[in-house]
Amino acid sequence: MNIIAFVVSIVLFVGGLYVMGSAFYVVGAEYPVFLAGILASCLGVAIPIHVLKRIDG
Repeated sequence: MNIIAFVVSIVLFVGGLYVMGSAFYVVGAEYPVFLAGILASCLGVAIPIHVLKRIDG
């Protein structure tokens, strides 16, 4: 379970960084795409910090 959560976290974090970088090329929807990247990156960090702590213990 921990390995799956780790892989999902890394994919969300790196994917969020990619989406934030790509937001500048989406004409007219820069803000929503950038916000989606921030939310994905935050979720990728929150999973190991908050969720996995409760599953292990």
